[in-house]
Amino acid sequence: VQLVESGGGSVQAGGSLRLSCLVSGNIRSWPCLTWFRQAPGKEREGIARITAGGGSPAYADSVKGRFTISQDDVKNVLQMNNLKPEDAAMYYCALRTGGCLPTMMMTDYNYWGQGTQVTVS
Repeated sequence: VQLVESGGGSVQAGGSLRLSCLVSGNIRSWPCLTWFRQAPGKEREGIARITAGGGSPAYADSVKGRFTISQDDVKNVLQMNNLKPEDAAMYYCALRTGGCLPTMMMTDYNYWGQGTQVTVS
């Protein structure tokens, strides 16, 4: 299973970015896909997740109302609006084969992408 993120870049505060996560490999469904981010010197935090079939999206309080997670047949998308300097980080998508849990902890995830950098000035 491979996950490849794209769409990162540099924007001004208040701007928007659209991140994508393309999943390929021997996986029959989308059990649970979550976006994490990690800023320098900070722990990796889960910020948005979605269950198989595109249901039950959930968000961390830090991004609620600004970020939207969705998926289609090919990829998962994280739409990020009204970006703030504190949103600057490396963003990762990750899969959990056992289905979603109420919490978004990195130790619960089986597969990871390489990350895409987001910079907000």
